[in-house]
Amino acid sequence: MIYRQGDVLIERVKGRKPKGVSVPRDNGRIVLAYGEVTGHAHAICETEAELIELETGERFLMSSAGMRLLHEEHSVIEIPAGTYRVTRQREYAPEAIRNVAD
Repeated sequence: MIYRQGDVLIERVKGRKPKGVSVPRDNGRIVLAYGEVTGHAHAICETEAELIELETGERFLMSSAGMRLLHEEHSVIEIPAGTYRVTRQREYAPEAIRNVAD
């Protein structure tokens, strides 16, 4: 399963819970990415959810219950319980490879 909201890509992965550091919440929510222009955020508010970051920078979103991915300018995306790799999509520009601006 793959989900996309703006510049955030979420793909289901199988296996055990990744070993990494739990990313702190921002005002009670897990922020997957902030908008560069508006300051809006792609966020998960469910308390059962956890975002883990590995030493490599890879990030994994996990929940034993369903989650809702929220953003002020996009439709809500319902995500079933499970473990997901979270990727900030990138784009190519002649001067550099950069994160997609949402």
